[in-house]
Amino acid sequence: MQNTATDARPRYRERLAPSLRLLVTVALAGPMVSLIFVPVGSTVALIVGAAVSALLVVAFIAATPVVSVVGTVLRAGRAHIDVRHLGEPVALTGDEARQARGPGLPARGWHLIRGGIDGIVIVPNTDQDDPVEAWTISSRTPDRLAAAIRAAR
Repeated sequence: MQNTATDARPRYRERLAPSLRLLVTVALAGPMVSLIFVPVGSTVALIVGAAVSALLVVAFIAATPVVSVVGTVLRAGRAHIDVRHLGEPVALTGDEARQARGPGLPARGWHLIRGGIDGIVIVPNTDQDDPVEAWTISSRTPDRLAAAIRAAR
């Protein structure tokens, strides 16, 4: 008997976490908040400031989108599409990626672009019923993401 169950193993997973520079900037809100509580007491101000910094950093990391290829489904943030509706993925870095994120960005495309992440993968959408022309996705390892999409097809 042949197993017709879908292959649901993860082929690729990446969290598009913010850069360390952004996390440090967000954490600086804690000392600013602690200044408000100095009249109450220095210990209270220190505890509140540390808690605000920690909560903001955790919130920023938890709210970052995840790009994954599981089974035959590409997920980029909250959006998902079956890879049978996708064409050949193109992995870009450097000047090519900068061009693709800027003037080369398709107006009717779906985009998940994050600053500080150089690589990008462009995947044409071949579904005739979908108004989206292509998916443009930031990735720190665009070659691996493109290979996972190819393998899932």
